[in-house]
Amino acid sequence: MDKKGSARRDAPDVSANASKAENLQALIRQVRACQACAANLPHVPRPVVQAGEHARLLIVGQAPGRRVHETGIAWNDPSGDRLREWLNLPREVFYDAQRVAIVPMAFCYPGKGKSGDLPPRPECAPLWHRRLLEAMPEVRLTLLIGRYAQACYLMENGKPTLTATVAAYREYLPAMFPLPHPSPRNQAWWKANGWFAAEVLPALRSRVEAALA
Repeated sequence: MDKKGSARRDAPDVSANASKAENLQALIRQVRACQACAANLPHVPRPVVQAGEHARLLIVGQAPGRRVHETGIAWNDPSGDRLREWLNLPREVFYDAQRVAIVPMAFCYPGKGKSGDLPPRPECAPLWHRRLLEAMPEVRLTLLIGRYAQACYLMENGKPTLTATVAAYREYLPAMFPLPHPSPRNQAWWKANGWFAAEVLPALRSRVEAALA
């Protein structure tokens, strides 16, 4: 009897795991149906998110661009190509929700401004981030891409500038890794900060590989 009882206690709770997966999928459906900022968008909302209950790597970016809005696929643009190169991840791994979660600061394309895309809408993160992160307890490493994500997650621990925050990336390990945005618009930044490719990218790839192992 003790043996049977022990076996029952040690066996994985399949029903509980299934329930967690169903709860997360229900939450994702809620996010994708969100209309919280509809009145402030120049188009019909199309929230873009990727999440799985076993995800080990979390990517927190800014907001989808026009091409991502049109396709509904996160980081499906030249910025995403560069990001995957930085991480040394093929598309099939990057888009595996059970390994990589993508939760931007805003889930919808905010529209065009005078000098590029508008800032992420402020409604999304307070509504959804905590609930999504709680549903992904296996996340080992969070990438904070751009100053909006860094301001939200690092708060007073961030540096005065994005460049200083990225240069101090070791201070935020092992849980978080701040990065600049991989947009082609940042070409001047890459040229002015050669230390990023020489020092930060090798450390980034090592941490990503360990998180996904």
